[in-house]
Amino acid sequence: MSLDYLWTGFAVALQGHNLLFGLLGCFLGTMVGALPAIGPINGIALLLPLAYTLGVPAESTMILLAGVYYGAEYGGRISSILLNVPGDAGAVMTALDGNPMARQGRGAEALALSGIASFVGGMLSVLGLTLFAPLLGRLAIGFGPAEYFVLMVFAFATLTSMVGDQPIKTMIGAALGLALTTIGLDPTSGAYRFTFDEPELHDGIEFIILVIGLFSISEVLLLLEQQHRGTLQVLSIGRGFPSLATLRACLGAVLRGTGIGFVIGVLPGTGASVASAVAYTTEKRISDRSGTFGKGDPRGLAAPEAANNAAAGGAFVPMLTLGVPGSGTTAVMLGALLLYNIQPGPQLFTERPEIAGGLVASMYIGNILLLALNLPLVQLFVRMLLLPNWILLPGILTLAFLGVYSTYASTLSIMIMLAIGVVGYLLRKLGFDLAPVILGFVLGKVMETNLRNALAISGGELGILFGSTICLVLWALAGLVLLAPFLLRRRAATA
Repeated sequence: MSLDYLWTGFAVALQGHNLLFGLLGCFLGTMVGALPAIGPINGIALLLPLAYTLGVPAESTMILLAGVYYGAEYGGRISSILLNVPGDAGAVMTALDGNPMARQGRGAEALALSGIASFVGGMLSVLGLTLFAPLLGRLAIGFGPAEYFVLMVFAFATLTSMVGDQPIKTMIGAALGLALTTIGLDPTSGAYRFTFDEPELHDGIEFIILVIGLFSISEVLLLLEQQHRGTLQVLSIGRGFPSLATLRACLGAVLRGTGIGFVIGVLPGTGASVASAVAYTTEKRISDRSGTFGKGDPRGLAAPEAANNAAAGGAFVPMLTLGVPGSGTTAVMLGALLLYNIQPGPQLFTERPEIAGGLVASMYIGNILLLALNLPLVQLFVRMLLLPNWILLPGILTLAFLGVYSTYASTLSIMIMLAIGVVGYLLRKLGFDLAPVILGFVLGKVMETNLRNALAISGGELGILFGSTICLVLWALAGLVLLAPFLLRRRAATA
């Protein structure tokens, strides 16, 4: 594919009004991402009818919506790092090391590092989109239910890197996450499971409710307990930029997270939550020599931040080249193209270069705008840590309640969130890591659906799980991930 469309795209994206649309999208996306449960899908869904009604041209609308999309991936880190309240699904892994950094007085450093990692992940993913879109589009179409199932097996294999010295607690946490995925409508038979005749449970436990309950509510309960006991520490802001040594140490994590995020983002139906989870567990396995992950290790922050922004760029590959959305957000953006009577596909790059090229070019520009917006605001964001508890804790609860209720308009959702929060508080008091619960929930739902679909296609024959080159490669990678620690320990013992 010729890159002529890209030069046309830059001519479109650099027009004054399109630069303003891109800047507006980046700003609104950052704000949307920072608010729990809102997310880029809701932000885009609200802006699309407004832009269409006002007669905004198609290329300008796509530039605006794309800015909201990857701006939200940036913004989700703010509350995740500072308040342990993930702004969206992709920011859950960010909280694991980002919030401990903030509690150590390194909140400004964590925000700046996440912004830089997001920038690198976003820029490299757009470069991958530019150079390899058709090839990766064909790769994505080669993934069927069997391939997705084995991909989830590989992702679970990386979970073993989180076991550490508490294997039983890690496995219990993952099993709890898997158990929660069984609530609701059976993906194959259509039967209701564990709904207790409650219609609002027919769709299962929503991911946002689980995340806000486990992280936000449990965090408030822990802070209240510390305040009651008089052990609550006053947090400091810290310096605003990571050192060169920290940046060098995180470079490998950023590049690995970008590669993982981009490839997973290309695959329809996965998205930033799976990408950041796999990137974090993979990086922990590779780099966590001293058991510092989960305690404020910058590499544990950089890897998922690069991954979720790279996944956002990767999700555009199947949407633009195949007309198949790579995520829920790109599904809405695909609807925007169809609303303007534009059919995506390989011909889009040659027949409508101002659309495809303008969108891709705006992503290069948008990532630069986001970095320019976010780094100067680090000191402003981090001042949330200086708020007194009588303001901060009700503020966290207000964000949690508003986020869940505005999304689901259900008092039962609020009650479920609170119940999960109490369970999360008890798990944290007992020394459980909440990450395996989230990973089990995220990966388990995709895993079950694709296993059932694969077996339905094959008539119950398990051979379908080994019937393609992609499956065999993924099985081999999963086996390598599981065996590598034992082989390395054995080699070290004999050396």
